[in-house]
Amino acid sequence: MDKFWAHLIKVQPAPDPWVVAVAALVALVIVGFRMPWQVSRGLITIAHEGGHALVALLTRRKLEGIRLHSDTSGVTLTRGRPTGPGMVLTALAGYLAPPLLGLAAAWLTEQGRISLLIWGVLLLLVCMLLLIRNLYGALILLVTGGAVFALIMYAPSDLQQVVAMVAAWFLLFGGIRPIIELQHKRRRRQARDSDADQLARLTVLPGGFYVFFFLLVSLASVVFGAYLMNPF
Repeated sequence: MDKFWAHLIKVQPAPDPWVVAVAALVALVIVGFRMPWQVSRGLITIAHEGGHALVALLTRRKLEGIRLHSDTSGVTLTRGRPTGPGMVLTALAGYLAPPLLGLAAAWLTEQGRISLLIWGVLLLLVCMLLLIRNLYGALILLVTGGAVFALIMYAPSDLQQVVAMVAAWFLLFGGIRPIIELQHKRRRRQARDSDADQLARLTVLPGGFYVFFFLLVSLASVVFGAYLMNPF
C-alpha cells in the first residue's frame, strides 16, 4: 500500500514545451474535424452524464441510473422534487462537467500528478459503470476503462503524460462544441427537452441565457487551462 500511495502522488517532471503544444493541436484536430469527433464524442457524453449524476447525488436526489446511447446521446435518471435548487443544479451540471473536468485535469497535469489523474479517471469510470442501466453504456465504459487501465499498467510514464495532456485539452475543447451544436438545434426547434430548455422551465431565465452561460464557462475554462499548461 505504501508503494501504491507513493506511485499515486509522485510528481513527474514538466514536459518539453513542444509536447504541450502538439498535445493541444492533436486535441483540437479531434474536436474540430467531423470523423474523429464522431468517434470521440461519446467520451464527452460520459463526462456530461457523470456531471449530472454527481450533482444529483450531492443534492440528495435519488439517482436511478445512467444510459449512454450509440448516437452519443445520454440520459441520467433521477427522482425527487421536479423543481427546486437540486433539480436546477443537476440540470446545470451536464454541459459544465467536461470543461471543468478538463480544467481539473490541466491543473493536475501542470502539477505533474499524472498518476493521480489517470487513477482518478479510472475510479470515476468504475463508479459510473455501477450506475449504467443499458448494455451499450456498459460496453463503452468497459472499453474506455480497459484502455485507461492498460495505459496505467503498460505505458511508460512519458506516454502517460502525453495522453493525459491530450485528454485535458480534449475535455477543454470538447466542452465547447456540444454547446454550439445545442444552440443550432434549438434554433431549428429540435432540442425542446435540452438541459437549457429544462432550466428555462425551472427558472425565470430563458434557455438562451443558459446556453450563453455554458459557453462562457467553457471558454473561461479553456483560457485558464491554457494558462496552467502554458509551455512557454
